[in-house]
Amino acid sequence: MTTKIGIVSDIHSAVTPLKQAFEIFDKENVSLIICAGDIAGYGEDELSEVIALLQSRQCLLVTGNHDEFTAESFPVKTTDEYYSDEISQFFSQLPVAISLEIEAKKLFIVHAQPPDQQHGGIKLLDQQGDVLAEQVSDWEQKLAEFDFDVLIVGHTHQVFSQQLNQTLVLNPGSTLFNHSCMVLSLPQMQTKCFALGGHEIIPSWNWGQFFQKPFQ
Repeated sequence: MTTKIGIVSDIHSAVTPLKQAFEIFDKENVSLIICAGDIAGYGEDELSEVIALLQSRQCLLVTGNHDEFTAESFPVKTTDEYYSDEISQFFSQLPVAISLEIEAKKLFIVHAQPPDQQHGGIKLLDQQGDVLAEQVSDWEQKLAEFDFDVLIVGHTHQVFSQQLNQTLVLNPGSTLFNHSCMVLSLPQMQTKCFALGGHEIIPSWNWGQFFQKPFQ
């Protein structure tokens, strides 16, 4: 039996790309949707709608650095109104990381990097989206003792599916900035990336910030 999992990350309060990803997931007959954090951030006018959509699909969620900041910053005023207590409570209860088993494969989900980091992140691509051998080697060393079949991350706004030692590391990219989402098929360990909204996928968005400046 094959179980398909839809993966998104770094939604950053933009509802339209998220809806487009969910339309793809419906066509692909996914059984579960995972979001690797940063639901909030970069303008919050659509945040309530984004949260409602994620909840309506019973998505599996972890918190990101923007989500933690948002939870700690209430009340925050948008163009119209203050965030409600319900939104504050929503972000406050999100887990930092999740581990689970599907089709006899062990999965670990965290926003930036294991075990519980919201900053830093796994950066494997150059500005053109090509894999950097030195980054792969570095992360193979860092994950040498990591005992999971699949690691799902976000944060760096890079799109990749890369085998590092015994672990398949996935980053679906940002639905907003990379125009991307991903479907993982288990137990086959196969992944497919999908472009959103008629855009081409940007494999590595805002590359200079991640490689030339300390990440904020």
